[in-house]
Amino acid sequence: MNRKVVVVTGAGGPAGDAVVRRLAADGDVVVAVDARPHREDIPGVRHFVLDLLQPHAVGDLAREIGAEYGRVDGVVHLVGGWRGSKTFSDTSLEDWDLLHDLLIRTLQHVSLAFEPLLAKSERGRFAIVSATAAQAPTQGNAAYATAKAAAEAWTLALADAFAGTATAATILVVKALVHPAMRAERPDAAFAGFTDVRTLADAVAGLWDAPAEALNGTRLDLTK
Repeated sequence: MNRKVVVVTGAGGPAGDAVVRRLAADGDVVVAVDARPHREDIPGVRHFVLDLLQPHAVGDLAREIGAEYGRVDGVVHLVGGWRGSKTFSDTSLEDWDLLHDLLIRTLQHVSLAFEPLLAKSERGRFAIVSATAAQAPTQGNAAYATAKAAAEAWTLALADAFAGTATAATILVVKALVHPAMRAERPDAAFAGFTDVRTLADAVAGLWDAPAEALNGTRLDLTK
């Protein structure tokens, strides 16, 4: 009964890899989803190559997981990306189009497909990673901050759907993420205010330690 079924989307990046490994180490069933094949097999992890911009493909995955397990106990949506400029007037709306697809549209497809399965769980958790930029946008971050703010609003709407249930939707907030390869490339850099992907993974794993009513619709600050 303690073994959770958790879907991690955007599993191929450094953050996704850290989260997948952390949950797998806890003995959970992990469904790792990414647009590209994973380079390494991890015990307890099922890998799926999927374009999350295709709603029918996401729906098919949800139906397959639902048919096998009858529920989903967690969805951790980690599809990310960044585009920016030096000044507001330099902002490219092509950057907005890209970020809209990566940060908003994939979130919409995943949450709409998996919400019914999460609602069936006695301890469902849905989480995204947002950025401090969503609350304090700068001129060069206009497109990115707006996309992150929209993703937060969508997740809070999902939280409203879970109100009064055992399922929660939560926003994990970082300034930026750092991973071991970045530290190796820049050993003298302080990465001040950055959140290590392993810290993020621990925060994700801890979502099941708190009651749903304490988590649902909240923004958890991981910058401290």
